[in-house]
Amino acid sequence: MDELVEQLPPDWVQVLRDELKLPYWVELEQFVATERTQKEVYPAPEITFAAFKATPFKKVRVVILGQDPYPNPGDATGLAFAVPPGHRPPTSLANIHAALRAENITPPEDLAYWAQQGVLLLNTALTTPRGDAGRHLAPWKPFTGRVIRALDGRDDPVVWVLWGRKAQWWRKLIDPGHPVVTAPHPAARGVHRSEFVTARTFSRVNDELAKLGCDAVRWSTN
Repeated sequence: MDELVEQLPPDWVQVLRDELKLPYWVELEQFVATERTQKEVYPAPEITFAAFKATPFKKVRVVILGQDPYPNPGDATGLAFAVPPGHRPPTSLANIHAALRAENITPPEDLAYWAQQGVLLLNTALTTPRGDAGRHLAPWKPFTGRVIRALDGRDDPVVWVLWGRKAQWWRKLIDPGHPVVTAPHPAARGVHRSEFVTARTFSRVNDELAKLGCDAVRWSTN
């Protein structure tokens, strides 16, 4: 088995077992392995599937869909939009913090706190080379689609959070009857940034969870 499969938690391997036999998966493994020999690729291999390790398949209640890991040294953690505790937040995360404060929510030091409550912080590409955001999006696309379909096919629906047009492109894989919360991307500037900050994403997610009979996410540790 390749290091990619070895890092994927057993419960997710069970869910995705047929996918991991397809030719594109072998090509993806080879692509990522080759990229790692030629350049710095983030995050480190052992945390590539950190989001899946932090949030087991059956525990997922909310999916926040990102794009790809931060392409700068030390930023990527394997969780979409997250950085290590104490690390200076990039623009996207800084605006997420602003959106939380707009709802009178104190931002947590680490977004892993959300993941522990069933919020899957899923990037649509799980790797990216240093300084070259977007390069790995296409190779990961089939895998991301399968993850989305698997989650959306569960008997107990999840709440989907799609920020920005690229995330909202995936909406076509989601059952029209399942809850989706949308807003501009958190890296947006100008009026779109204001629209993101005031979108009340976090209250809306908890409203949708309540309709499903689920407990609210505690967005703050306070």
